[in-house]
Amino acid sequence: MEELHIGRKIREVFEGQDRSKNWFAEKLGCSRDNIYKIFQRKYIDTNLLMRISVILDYDFFAEYSKMLSENKPDI
Repeated sequence: MEELHIGRKIREVFEGQDRSKNWFAEKLGCSRDNIYKIFQRKYIDTNLLMRISVILDYDFFAEYSKMLSENKPDI
């Protein structure tokens, strides 16, 4: 099963919205440096992912659901 690098996906969605990292950091209530750290994360806390999903208006959880449905092992 192929793994999702959630930080890369967040960065991809963020960059497609033409917003500044300062804006994103302000919405998340963190520093700009933390935004770069989020982009590097392979895994992320679900509460943080929920907040990011709301801020960027994108369902990141759907990415995991899609992977699950495409890669269901035969049991």
